[in-house]
Amino acid sequence: MLGCPRLEPSGWFSGAQEVLSPNFDLRPDDSEIELVVVHAISLPPGEFGGGHVDRLFQNRLDPLMHPYFQSIGGLKVSAHLLIERAGVLKQFVSLDNRAWHCGVSEFAGRAACNDFSIGIELEGCDEQPFTPEQYEVLTNILAELCAHYQALNPAHIVGHCDIAPGRKTDPGPLFEWQMMRDLLHEKLHLSNCGGRQ
Repeated sequence: MLGCPRLEPSGWFSGAQEVLSPNFDLRPDDSEIELVVVHAISLPPGEFGGGHVDRLFQNRLDPLMHPYFQSIGGLKVSAHLLIERAGVLKQFVSLDNRAWHCGVSEFAGRAACNDFSIGIELEGCDEQPFTPEQYEVLTNILAELCAHYQALNPAHIVGHCDIAPGRKTDPGPLFEWQMMRDLLHEKLHLSNCGGRQ
């Protein structure tokens, strides 16, 4: 999926594959979306494909399939979105709801980032670069989010490592922040100039 996904009033992206996770709850009444957290995930670590991330977010990961799964099989976690290596976009939780992706976290002196953030997982790891397709889909999504949520801007797009330093490293040292921001700036400029199709 390399087109421009559109955010529907339901909080779901058109064109995304819906893979429903039970791991979410309501955002606090007074919260608004002000932050996007970029994550990276691979299951088993360093391996891609196989649908294991889907199963983790649906509480269906079989601990007998791989030794590593035994250590995470009981976790109840989710993200709003996952972008696979080929650019396939999956959505697990409506953006209107609170996904469980940050854990203990803080942004700009404010704790509990799940309350006011959107979590985007990239299929990847610290040791391998992400794909051009992933950057393309990610920046399309980010442009749509920045256009939709008034409190969200490019300075409020961070890595999991930024809100949980010392505990998390993702999206990792090979994530190209400057390239991502340049692509996003270009797409936001086109949007402001009426260039979106």
